[in-house]
Amino acid sequence: MSEMTLAGLRVVVEVARRGSFTAAAEVLGYTQSAISRQVGVMETAVGSPLFERWARGVRPTTACEALLKHARQVVVHLEAAELEIAGLRDRIAGRLAVGAYPTAAASLVPRAMARVKEEHPALAVRLGEAGSPALLRRLRAGRIEVAVIAVGDGLPDYDLSGLRAESVPGGRGLGVAVADGHPFATRTEVDVRDLAGQVWVVGAGGEGGPQFGAWPTLSAPHVGHEARTWQTRLGLVAAGLGVSVLPGLAADVVPRGVTWVPVRDPGLAERRQTVVVTDEDRSPAADVFAQALRSGPHGS
Repeated sequence: MSEMTLAGLRVVVEVARRGSFTAAAEVLGYTQSAISRQVGVMETAVGSPLFERWARGVRPTTACEALLKHARQVVVHLEAAELEIAGLRDRIAGRLAVGAYPTAAASLVPRAMARVKEEHPALAVRLGEAGSPALLRRLRAGRIEVAVIAVGDGLPDYDLSGLRAESVPGGRGLGVAVADGHPFATRTEVDVRDLAGQVWVVGAGGEGGPQFGAWPTLSAPHVGHEARTWQTRLGLVAAGLGVSVLPGLAADVVPRGVTWVPVRDPGLAERRQTVVVTDEDRSPAADVFAQALRSGPHGS
């Protein structure tokens, strides 16, 4: 087995994990022919086929399963070594605790985490989800270093004294989430006047939390359901039980069966905004993460 290589072991592990040469090639950034060559080299070294070809991909052979028991450990240790070495070169290392309100935790923050991981692989980011008031309490208590909160229409005027607060690009403004079968679902935009008569699914969280009611400028809206989490709220929407207010920040992560549609409302003077809050004298890691957030929901 002297011809085994680390690259070959990594390829075998990824092919077994993904179930196809094509998927492994996409993850590793190789061509499919390069994946096939690496597998061929490993099969020659082992002296036995490693994968059985099936109509919808490949499956590990018995010999491959035996190899994988050890190869996975080798790859894990190799990746750990790469991270440790990267940490020696990068001043941004260690752990960073971040908290975000639910909508941001589902969309904006994970994208920032991915950018930070790529640029600073030795920094481990831990994400927690809570309402804005709870996040600010955790920040002041030192339990988190970065709080991503919602401010604006319908929310309290939070005390941010002694803290550093910066606006985060909010994407496509405010809109409504509707079931795929709803008449609004095929429109590119809805006029606020068309919202009259709709049944609303609204938030029912703790006081001051980033919950959403009916459309802000509607008078006497018909509220049909209340839900504590946005996932439940959108589940009710998907079932056709009503429509719900949702910022464009979450438009790309709505569940199956739900469509997000922007609303044209000249009378909506104030909208909710996402803000990243840290200590005034924040750590380099917190600074890096705040910059990643402020680069926008789709990166710079």
